[in-house]
Amino acid sequence: MADTIFGKIVRREIPADIVYEDDAVLAFRDLNPQAPVHVLFIPKRPIATLDAAGPNDAALLGQLLLAAAAYARQQGFAEQGYRCVINTNRDSGQTVYHLHVHLLAGRAMHWPPG
Repeated sequence: MADTIFGKIVRREIPADIVYEDDAVLAFRDLNPQAPVHVLFIPKRPIATLDAAGPNDAALLGQLLLAAAAYARQQGFAEQGYRCVINTNRDSGQTVYHLHVHLLAGRAMHWPPG
């Protein structure tokens, strides 16, 4: 997997507004927010896409979602609701090939998104 901007954030080579960190997961505010709250949760160990994940990544994928849920509860917007999105490959809109979960909150969400 090629190095990405997210790998550089994990290594602290470039700055980010980090809001959550544990041994396996790092979360930071999106530079181009699509909602009042838009935080990206990434695994510290890079996986290019969800499609590239395998059975050995199951625990890490669960940690990403649990970290997002814990952050939502800690910030006080879990009860109102939030959305978690994983874009996979070009046609989904994935632009950084380091798997990441978008946590979106702070406004009513509609489907399809828009």
